[in-house]
Amino acid sequence: MSKGRVLSIQSHVAFGYVGGKAAVFPLQCLGYDVDVVNTVNFSNHSGYRRFGGTRANAAELSAIFQYMEGNGLLHPERLLTGYIPGGDALSAVTDLARKLREHNPELIYLLDPVLGDSGKLYVSADVIPIYRSILPLSTIITPNWFEVEVLTDVQLTDLPSLRRALKVLHTEYRVPNVVISSIPLREWLKDSLPSDLRPPVGEDISDSDYLLSIVSSTHGNTTENAPSIVHARSVTCLPGYFSGVGDLFSALVLGHYEHSKRASPEDNSITAIADAVAQALTKTHAMLSMTHMHAANLPEDERQPTDEELDSKEPDRVVRRMRGRELRLIQGQDIIRNVERVEEHMGLWDSFWTESQ
Repeated sequence: MSKGRVLSIQSHVAFGYVGGKAAVFPLQCLGYDVDVVNTVNFSNHSGYRRFGGTRANAAELSAIFQYMEGNGLLHPERLLTGYIPGGDALSAVTDLARKLREHNPELIYLLDPVLGDSGKLYVSADVIPIYRSILPLSTIITPNWFEVEVLTDVQLTDLPSLRRALKVLHTEYRVPNVVISSIPLREWLKDSLPSDLRPPVGEDISDSDYLLSIVSSTHGNTTENAPSIVHARSVTCLPGYFSGVGDLFSALVLGHYEHSKRASPEDNSITAIADAVAQALTKTHAMLSMTHMHAANLPEDERQPTDEELDSKEPDRVVRRMRGRELRLIQGQDIIRNVERVEEHMGLWDSFWTESQ
């Protein structure tokens, strides 16, 4: 029995698991029917350095949406948007999102604003104001730390700046559920966390050892001074480069989100989005661990570390490394399908809005 229908609008690759290839199968494993619109059709992801294909323009996307609507095929309960490389194409998707929201106010829309990472944009800069305009249509957004900075114009350097960024997203852009998918656990962030949310005491922690996932939801007992309920959880970083992780994570968040669940004023310990993120984090990390173990057991020439000089001289060196680190989605489908409740919850950051810093 289907859990509902999802419309997924994001990139497609012939080989490997990024974009829709990392999102559609997991959603199907969770019981959803998924309709797929590709924003790009590439041979493989750009990490291989050699790739090619086509990008869908606004007219092509609009035509697909028009024919789907004309045939009565455009009635999703959930919408997922990911990588959209240019402003014109994103505008077409924005028009569709507005139309779907008007026709169905209960639409669950997860917007993954794929802009870049580690201080670098992956897309044309003209998409930034369009993403800001579409934020109010979303139910959930899943930016990484860099994408939060780009969307809010707030550099995340301390707890007050993190608060400002979340306030901008909640109050100015009216996003009910903000999931910062990953932010390095820098010293200021680690020191701001309640003791029960920090990594084990005594560990020598560097920025590269842990990532923090933060959930901020306006559902529940909120006030003007504390406009959201905040949860967080740290996860260990696995060495090496993986692609498609954010796409998988966002799909799992959407798939596990139970729209009817709300925190009551008497119990803010968990919200629907915090529960969904806990499921998504656990399954994503398990999938990465399986992929890492697979890569570690490959022949030596398929697991060579990144070396810019050697990689530039021998492009096939990059191809072998990337190929060996593709997500093991098919082999790990039991991880996705696991129906048992995840015990590793997101922890309530109850002092987030009140602690002085």
